[in-house]
Amino acid sequence: MANGRNALYFEEYVLSIQYFNQVASAKPYLYEPYFFRALAKLNLDDYQGAEADCSLSIDRNPFVSDTYQVRGLARIKQGKYEGAIEDYTKMLSYDPENIGALHNLALCKISKGDYDEADKDLSTILNLSPQYTQAYLMKADVALKQKDTVRAMKNYDLALNIDKYDSGIWSSRAAIKLQQGKYKDAEADYDQAIHLKNRNAGDYINRALSRFHQTNLRGAMDDYDAALDIDPNNFIGHYNRGLLRAQLGDDNRAIDDFDFVIKMEPDNMMAIFNRGILRNQTGDYRGAIKDYSTVIKEYPEFLAGYYNRAIAKRKIGDTKGADMDEFKVLKAQLDKKYGSKGKKNVKSDKTRKKSDKDMENYSKIVVADDTESEPKYKNEYRGKVQDRNVEIKLEPMFALTYYEKVSEIKRNLKYHKYIDDLSNSGSMPKRLIITNMEAPLDEMQIKTHFASINERTSEISKHPKDAKKYFARSLDYYMVQDFAGAISDLTQAIQNNESFFPAYFNRSLIQCKQLEFEKSQEQNETKEGLALKKVDVRMADYNLVKSDLDKVIQLAPDFVYAYYNRANVNCILKDYASAIEDYNKAISLDPNFAEAYYNRGLTNIFSGRSKEGILDLSKAGELGIVSAYNVIKRFTEQKH
Repeated sequence: MANGRNALYFEEYVLSIQYFNQVASAKPYLYEPYFFRALAKLNLDDYQGAEADCSLSIDRNPFVSDTYQVRGLARIKQGKYEGAIEDYTKMLSYDPENIGALHNLALCKISKGDYDEADKDLSTILNLSPQYTQAYLMKADVALKQKDTVRAMKNYDLALNIDKYDSGIWSSRAAIKLQQGKYKDAEADYDQAIHLKNRNAGDYINRALSRFHQTNLRGAMDDYDAALDIDPNNFIGHYNRGLLRAQLGDDNRAIDDFDFVIKMEPDNMMAIFNRGILRNQTGDYRGAIKDYSTVIKEYPEFLAGYYNRAIAKRKIGDTKGADMDEFKVLKAQLDKKYGSKGKKNVKSDKTRKKSDKDMENYSKIVVADDTESEPKYKNEYRGKVQDRNVEIKLEPMFALTYYEKVSEIKRNLKYHKYIDDLSNSGSMPKRLIITNMEAPLDEMQIKTHFASINERTSEISKHPKDAKKYFARSLDYYMVQDFAGAISDLTQAIQNNESFFPAYFNRSLIQCKQLEFEKSQEQNETKEGLALKKVDVRMADYNLVKSDLDKVIQLAPDFVYAYYNRANVNCILKDYASAIEDYNKAISLDPNFAEAYYNRGLTNIFSGRSKEGILDLSKAGELGIVSAYNVIKRFTEQKH
């Protein structure tokens, strides 16, 4: 159970399920393994499995409010709103002021169209927690669904008064202004949203639309370019950029965009027709005729298709074919003039919905359908076993491990010659990586490390004094979140070889992770039926971590990651002067150490030295930690 809880806390969901399976098999009458296994499945998007496990947990103990909340969320994800409402109502009977339950209860009622009741629940939330911005956003959505844009705007304004750093609020308010035709105001709100979170393709797509309506075609084009850098497969981005490129005379690149759209949607007749026009303009008359014919086959009454095909046919000398197409157009025009069937009241809007299939609108800018642009709420429940970290936090400590998360931004390679030589010595089953972005294991990797523990045990029985053998097995234990086993092996490795500094380094890290987990349990609310044992985490515990790092620095004074990790520990202990001293040393050893600049920047700010802190954050951003820019903006505005 302890190993499973460790794995769950550190987001090793697949591994945690294996441990909870063992607990449920040994003691099937306990409710906890089913509850925690449900939580792991929820994080793996296995909503049916999470719901089933919650039901098993409730069968064993129906008085744990958290279980109803997890099952409610699993049901929301499956669209089972009635069942979710039952769960949240039950939970609120135990815990009537639970914000997460009220939030999700309102969400269910919105989804069912029960807007008045949802609005009452949201008002209850705001009475309990006036700073809860999500409630204002949901109130705004309720108002929009009831066609009350004035009330919606009021709620967006209230949310921004509380938290002007939430890009989602700016985006939501901008969308209303866009619908109201207030294009300049909408653009200003999208500017703020993009400034706060510049990796959202939708904000660029929508700002492009607001610029298009102000006839700022170049600005709109720049936004479509930015959106497609973030989301290369964005349909609206490619289609609209193709139209704008065509308007600006960039025909060949416009064809590239429509080629992409047609590859995504081979039956998109509007894209095919637009490509036909562009092919005609670039001299590819046969290609144009092929595109026009495809459209005419699907829409035999589409006169623009015949008209344009006639022009292309004349250019390749097909006079007879051109005459036939022109006759078709002429006959349709006469029929229309003298009262026969024909299209009437074609709207003159500049835009069309994505789902609009009226070929007369082929040249209009595309906007998302209403269902695509509906707000998405954060419906995670409160009080789960994982600790909720504050948004602004230190970059994590470094570890010696085998796996690393893939990052969009390349940072400088983490290297140390001794660690590289250790990897190449044949003592380690895999190559060691120095990283602070550890990756969770998949099922195959988990099985590999459980099997490796047995292999390493066999080797240790033959070489009981070999420190590297114990170190290798400690890594297997660490990978499967068995911290006690890992620390025991690292301690034995140190007893066998007191100068083997990697053992001290990893032992300090694992001890620190244990303390982090224990503190999170102490901070979580103790609830009826889910009482968590309080743990006394004292400064002495962290001094043990520091003593291991001191030893690493004594044995390997050029091992920069030991200074960095010790600085992080000093920050935890609020010894900012010592932390900055260690970050200084780390940066002197590695002038491109992005994480050290970032953490030193935050530490300087925490210590009241904002100017020095912002300079460090700027350097961290330059070296690849993009979030540094958001932090700079926050602290700069707070200062002013």
